[in-house]
Amino acid sequence: MIEIAGLRKTFGPTVAVDLVDLVVKPGEFVGLIGHNGAGKSTLLKMIAGQLLPTAGTVRLAGVDMHANPNEARKHLGFVPEEAPLWDYLSAREFLEFVIGVRGKGNLAEAIELTGLGSDADRLIREYSQGMRRKTALAAALVAEPEVIVLDEALNGLDPASAARTKGMLRERCEQGACVLFSTHIIETVEAVADRVVMMAKGRVVSDRMLADIPPGGLEELFLGHVTP
Repeated sequence: MIEIAGLRKTFGPTVAVDLVDLVVKPGEFVGLIGHNGAGKSTLLKMIAGQLLPTAGTVRLAGVDMHANPNEARKHLGFVPEEAPLWDYLSAREFLEFVIGVRGKGNLAEAIELTGLGSDADRLIREYSQGMRRKTALAAALVAEPEVIVLDEALNGLDPASAARTKGMLRERCEQGACVLFSTHIIETVEAVADRVVMMAKGRVVSDRMLADIPPGGLEELFLGHVTP
C-alpha cells in the first residue's frame, strides 16, 4: 500500500530525511517512533504529498504521489500533528464538506467515531483539543481510505475515544487497509502495532515485527537505537 524508495529531504544544509526505503503492506499496522527531530513528521508529510522530496519516490496503492498527486490522495486518509480545521463550521458541516469533496463517506458513522454526540452541531472553535483531534480523525477516515497515515494523531484522546479509535483502525487493517502512525508513546505501539519502525537523524535504524521483540523490550530497543 505504501512504497517508499530512496526518499530524501533537505532544507538548505540540513538533511531531514536521508535515503529512506519503506514498504507497508495491506493489513499492516505500523508504528513509527523516534526522538524529536528524527524526521518522522517530514517523512509523513512527503507520504501525504504536503512536501516534495529532494530525491526518491512515494507510491500509494501503486500510484506515484508526486507524479499523480490527486489520484494518489484518493487512497489516503491523513491526520497531521497540527490538523487544520475550519473553526466556523460544526463537526457535522465539516464532515459533510469532506464527504462532498471525496465523493463518498458515511456521515453517521463518522460522527459516531468522534464520540461527540450532540456536540457535533457546535462550532469547532468551541471544541477542546481532544474534540478537535477526534474531528480530524473522523475527516481522515470517513471515505474509508486504503492508506491511513497519522502523525501523533492518537495523542490527547481520552481513554474511551482512544480505545474506540484503535479498535476501528484494527478493523480497517483486517479489511485490507494499512496504518502508519507516529507516536512518542511506546505503550501505544506495543498495544496496537504489528511492526515498529525506528528513525534517528533522518534514517530508519530499526524495522522489526513487534512479535520478535521480547515483552517490555521495546523501550530498551528504542533507547539503544534512537538516542539523539
